[in-house]
Amino acid sequence: MNLKSGSIEGFEQFSQFGSLKEFNHHMEMWMLEHKMHFSKAEQVGLKRLVRFAAKLPGVCNVKIGTVLKAIHEEYHDNGISRSTFKRMISKAKKCGIFTVYETERKNGSQSSNLYVFNRFPVSEPPKQETMNHPKETSNLLKTEKDQKIKKRKEEPSELNHTFVSNRVPQEFVQFVKCFFDDAKLIEDYWHMVHILAVDYKLHNETDVIVAIAIDSFRQLIRKLKFTKAVRKPIAYFYGILKQKFYRYYCEQLAEMREEGIMEEVKPHQYTINGETFEWDWLHGGSVRMVYSA
Repeated sequence: MNLKSGSIEGFEQFSQFGSLKEFNHHMEMWMLEHKMHFSKAEQVGLKRLVRFAAKLPGVCNVKIGTVLKAIHEEYHDNGISRSTFKRMISKAKKCGIFTVYETERKNGSQSSNLYVFNRFPVSEPPKQETMNHPKETSNLLKTEKDQKIKKRKEEPSELNHTFVSNRVPQEFVQFVKCFFDDAKLIEDYWHMVHILAVDYKLHNETDVIVAIAIDSFRQLIRKLKFTKAVRKPIAYFYGILKQKFYRYYCEQLAEMREEGIMEEVKPHQYTINGETFEWDWLHGGSVRMVYSA
């Protein structure tokens, strides 16, 4: 199946997201998981490509030159090179962040690529395929063996809470298993906790993150009991977690500021015990703490 280039509306069937908010949420999880694989310049290219995919959530059909021009204008002629952008594309494809398809003009010549962003792989029921996907530009084509492995990963584990990895605190396991007695699902929920705990430099404070995790899960269950509006519980859980981690960290910053432990060196950047930290505003308002050398 050959794709013909055209307006972005013509590729609506490729979108895997119901809204821009949902797309941004999945991109946050992709970045939390794989940001360390990209250089700062590559991150600039990826974030700009994400912005081009905002009109039709998760899909964009844009020339590399157009993306690079936008970056150069935004950064006052201090943009990134074409080779850097292509290196970012290669890494993102390998991570599974998006899939790239070739498009062609009416005369058969190659046109700009179509970038289709994928959903972050959490424990969600697999979507029914609505169309046959075209051939990817990547040489790493999906084999029948790869597809079978992926299918097995998406299926319920059929193992109860006694098979949960030792990396997951037992207090969290014992609470969650009362509602979802599935080893893989419990581990997936804890994985969301671990991502944010590392991001906020709290991964060594087990008591704190377990308390936040259980409180967030309790709020999720209450929501599930009172409404049917939650389409993806684990994504809703992640949103609750994010708010609670942010609130907790802000409270800690306020205490350190009052005690003189922390000094604000410039807006959103602080020095604590000789180390400088800053808030990284990602995707129009999402916030997380990162180390700044």
